[in-house]
Amino acid sequence: MKDDPLISQDWHEDPWDVVEAVPESATETLPQEWEHMRSPLRMVAIVAIASVLLLGVASWWVVNQLNPSGEPGTAVNFTVNDGDTVASVAQRLESEGFITNASIFRWYASTRGGIDLLPGYYSLRPRDNAGQIIKALSTPPAQTFVSVTFPEGMTLAQMGERLASKLTFMTVDDFVAAATDGSVVSELSPSGNTSLEGLLFPDTYQISGDGTEAGVVKTLVEMMQRVARQTDLVAGAKARGLSPYELLIVASMVEREAKVAEDRPKIAQVIYNRLELGMNLEIDAAVKYGQDPSMTWLEMKAADTPYNVYLKKGLPPTPIANPGRASIQASLAPAGSPPRDDEACVGLAASEKCMYLYYVLADKTGRHVFATTYEQHLVNIEKSRAAGVLP
Repeated sequence: MKDDPLISQDWHEDPWDVVEAVPESATETLPQEWEHMRSPLRMVAIVAIASVLLLGVASWWVVNQLNPSGEPGTAVNFTVNDGDTVASVAQRLESEGFITNASIFRWYASTRGGIDLLPGYYSLRPRDNAGQIIKALSTPPAQTFVSVTFPEGMTLAQMGERLASKLTFMTVDDFVAAATDGSVVSELSPSGNTSLEGLLFPDTYQISGDGTEAGVVKTLVEMMQRVARQTDLVAGAKARGLSPYELLIVASMVEREAKVAEDRPKIAQVIYNRLELGMNLEIDAAVKYGQDPSMTWLEMKAADTPYNVYLKKGLPPTPIANPGRASIQASLAPAGSPPRDDEACVGLAASEKCMYLYYVLADKTGRHVFATTYEQHLVNIEKSRAAGVLP
């Protein structure tokens, strides 16, 4: 390099001519005019970092208060009362385990525009996220519906139990009271009768969050009246020499006794044949109605109750359950006389009239076998026992 004529012969290297990584020690000495700022800068940096960390921790904590870990619990009832505020509701939500922090909930609700609370019943899930709880509380009870299905053959008490299990602000006692105190009236009920057993139509209903037990009873009564009109129940009952209420008594027994669809009209025919011949109905389901379930069958069968149709002739005094459409239609259009090749006619002399008078379970699917004579019936019972259907 020194032999290069373009380079001065008196050239010498300086330390800064070699570009290397800046050593850590190079920052130990700041320009003199910056030296007095070293401590404040360091403090600002520390405070900034601490603030960021603190903000992150605080944000994480708030998010977890609004979104509790784990799956939410089963929906239960929460009541908003007259005069409730977001603050009072938030405090109750916390104390009852729906949310984890009332203050954070109130703040979050305010960022969402608040909650326009209306008195009523709300279905909330404990430890659900705050957004879902606010959404539920922002929906008026009249616009909140719960689907409740009442299967065919339920009694009033069973319907009340089903309702209370779905809508926790309703009770069995209040439902039964509304269905028996005469406050709701059915046009199918005889004069002087206040019990609506058999007059409530079993189906699936959408019940609002501001509903009442009496309102539900009224809806079920009105639906039964509607079905009665659709099936022409009044005229059909009259054609059989029965009142609409009596036909529903028959339908309720068919509902409780039949297990498969094809047996319904046959069981209805058994009832009508026995009534015509003056025979006791001997319907087991009627005997069991209102009895203590801890009693044995022999004890029930010996008990002298209005529903013991082994001891008493004619229909029981009231329906024993609430029948569905299929059982009502079967009672309006029973099977009639069976053809000669029917199982009920097996072994009968040609001169004997074949008619449905007896039945017993035939297999584990719930199908019944029918008979005309008691002797046939006894044979059918033995066959059912041999098949393991009867004890």
